Amino acid sequence: VQLQAFGGGLVQARGSLRLSCAASGRTLSSYKMGWFRQVPGKEREFVAAIRWSGSNTWYAASVKGRFTISRDNAKNTVYLQMDSLQPEDTAVYYCALTSRAIVTSSITYEYWGQGTQVTVSS
Repeated sequence: VQLQAFGGGLVQARGSLRLSCAASGRTLSSYKMGWFRQVPGKEREFVAAIRWSGSNTWYAASVKGRFTISRDNAKNTVYLQMDSLQPEDTAVYYCALTSRAIVTSSITYEYWGQGTQVTVSS
C-alpha cells in the first residue's frame, strides 16, 4: 500500500487548508484512514479518522467542529478540511491506514504516508 499526502502549506490564523491522502496498492474497504500530526519533541497525535466503507468518523476533541474528514471512494482519496486554523495546529500531518478497531492510537496503524507540513501564523 502506498499513501501520498499533500496539501500542506502556510496559512494565517483563522484560515483554511485542505489536506489530501491518495491510497493505492490494495482493496481498502476493510480499512480506516486516519490523520495524525506531530511537532518536534512530541508524540504523534491523533487528529481524525474515517471508515473506508460506511459513515463512521472520529475526531480529536481539539479539532472537532473545525476539521472535517471525508473520502472519495472513486479516487481512493481521503480529505481533511481544516477550518479556523490556529497556531497550535502547526505540525507535520500524516495519513495512515489501519485494519484494526482502535483508530486513535498510532501504534495500530499499518501503513503511513509521508508527512505534509502545515504552518499557521498568528
